[in-house]
Amino acid sequence: MDATTLARVRSFQRVVTQRVGALDDEFLARDRPLGAARVLWEIGTDGADVRALRARLDLDSGYLSRLLRSLERDGLVTVGAGDGDRRVRTARLTPAGLAERAELDRRSDDAAAALLGPLTEEQRARLVAAMTEVERLFVASTVEVAPVDPRHPAARRAAEAYYALLGRRFPEGFDLGRSMPASDDDLTPPAGVLLLATLHAEPVGCGAVVFRADGTAHVKRMWVADAVRGAGLGRRLLTGLEAQAAARGIGVVRLETHAALTEAIGLYRSAGYREVERFNAERYAHHWFEKHLR
Repeated sequence: MDATTLARVRSFQRVVTQRVGALDDEFLARDRPLGAARVLWEIGTDGADVRALRARLDLDSGYLSRLLRSLERDGLVTVGAGDGDRRVRTARLTPAGLAERAELDRRSDDAAAALLGPLTEEQRARLVAAMTEVERLFVASTVEVAPVDPRHPAARRAAEAYYALLGRRFPEGFDLGRSMPASDDDLTPPAGVLLLATLHAEPVGCGAVVFRADGTAHVKRMWVADAVRGAGLGRRLLTGLEAQAAARGIGVVRLETHAALTEAIGLYRSAGYREVERFNAERYAHHWFEKHLR
C-alpha cells in the first residue's frame, strides 16, 4: 500500500478523534472519557452480556472491567449474574445510569448540530453522505471471513437466518424439506467448505461451496445480513469461495437462485457468471449460472 494513501488515512483519524472529543478526559463536558460514555450507551436500557459487550466494542477484557468498575463506583451500573445462566455476567444501568445515558444522548445531538451548523445545506448533505459511506466501509473492514465447521453454533445461526430470509423473500414461502440443501458433511473438507463472516463475533454472512464428483464446484447458502448490506460482503464471500475451488484445481463454479433474489442475481452477473440451462432439480430455483475460473 502506497505511503500517500496511508498518510491520508492517518490524517483523517487525527481530525476525527479531535473533532468528536475522543482526546478529552471529560467527554461532552461530563465527568468521564469517551470510552466510559460509550460503554454506558452500549449497555442500553435492557442491559448487556459482558462478553457480548466486549466483543461489540472490541475492548480488552481488562480494560472493559476497569471501565465497568469505574461506572459501578459512580452508581451508574451494576454487574451481576444473568437471568438465565449464573455463569454469564450482565451489566445493567441503574436509574442514575439511565438518566446519564439520556443526558449523553441529548448532548451528543447538540454536538452533532454544532458540527453541522457552520456548513451550508449542500455541505451538510455532502458531509452526511460521506459519513454514511465511511461507516459502511469501516464495517466492511471490520468483518472477518474464515472457514468454519458447519456444526459450529455461529454457523447454525447463520444457516437459520439464511432460511428465514428465503421464507420472507420467496412469494411461495420456503420449506427446507422440499429443497436441495447442502448437508453438514457436504460443507466439511474435503467435500466442501463453509465460509462464515463475523462482525464483533456475531455472524453477518456466509457462503459455501461443495466440490462435486464431476469436477465442478457448487455454491450454496449465500447469505448477508441486512445490517451489512452494501459493504461488498457478498462479493467478498463469493470471491473467497471461488478461491477455495481454484485451490483444488477446479475450473468451473455453478449455482442456482430464485427469481426473487434480485440482488444476488445482479452480484452473480457482475462477477462473471453466465446463465445456463437447468442442471439440477432444485424446485426453488429459476436461474442457473456457471463461471469458468481462470
